[in-house]
Amino acid sequence: MLETVKVIVFLLLGFVLLLKGADFFVEGASSVATALKVPSIIIGLTIVAMGTSLPELAVSVTASISGNNSLAVSNVVGSNLFNLMVVLGASALMNPIIVGKDTIRKDYPFSVACAIALLIMGIIGMELGHLDGIILLVAFVAFIAYQVRSALKARKNADYMVAAAEEEEIKTVPLWLSVIYIIGGAVAIKFGGDFVVNSAVSIASALGLSQTLIGLTIVACGTSLPELATSVVAAKKNELDMAVGNVVGSNVFNILMILGVAASISPITFLQENIIDIAILLAFSLLTWLLCKTKGKLDKFEGILMLLLYAAYLVYICLRAVM
Repeated sequence: MLETVKVIVFLLLGFVLLLKGADFFVEGASSVATALKVPSIIIGLTIVAMGTSLPELAVSVTASISGNNSLAVSNVVGSNLFNLMVVLGASALMNPIIVGKDTIRKDYPFSVACAIALLIMGIIGMELGHLDGIILLVAFVAFIAYQVRSALKARKNADYMVAAAEEEEIKTVPLWLSVIYIIGGAVAIKFGGDFVVNSAVSIASALGLSQTLIGLTIVACGTSLPELATSVVAAKKNELDMAVGNVVGSNVFNILMILGVAASISPITFLQENIIDIAILLAFSLLTWLLCKTKGKLDKFEGILMLLLYAAYLVYICLRAVM
């Protein structure tokens, strides 16, 4: 009884840390973006995306070191599915998300390309080897370099800042305080994610659920709670570019950086279920990209559709686990 109460307390504490950490993180990142004359989408694709992906990195690298590579794959794929369908879907319910042209033409397609590359690497040899891991890491460095170059280019564009000032009302705080917000928010997000995941896994294990199912659901959803909290908070604050950038950047980070590091440490063997899940991720990525491309935004209807599709996926993997 006492152990159950302890697990529930840590679960609730984790949620509090995630929500407050995300709030401080978004406010600090928004203020830095304004001070450095960098578009919010760039901050979302880099700093915010990497900060909110700390739980996935911790889980997958730990799984790789311990030899439980199936958890590393299911965590990343499950987290990306959750980010794409639940995080964006929930954000669209808060506020219709206007997706920028550069995001539709460059960033989103790159995220889709990462899913395609992972699917091809998985099919060839049914594993991610050391060389595959290095290739993914090199691609990640190239992605970050491109975003930094875009940020420097944006700083020179005075017209951007005029337009941004007219469209957004960002609460600017001193740079030193913004840094504290970002670091403190990231720390709260990291430990909040740990508390939620560990508590949820304890509950799931007590109920007799399999490790694969736990990886795709409890762990994946738990480690994606920072992205959910951050993007929903960003949407409520009308930081819509950051909400989209956080999801796209996190999905790229998860595949290129997290699986790159995990595969470099220890080759990751793929199961048939992993290939199917990556194919579903690719299909959902193409669908959401098409929705963004045709209307230039994600509204409440698309948000509901995305949440329903994710619910259908959860039903599928639960049925698959018991068959």
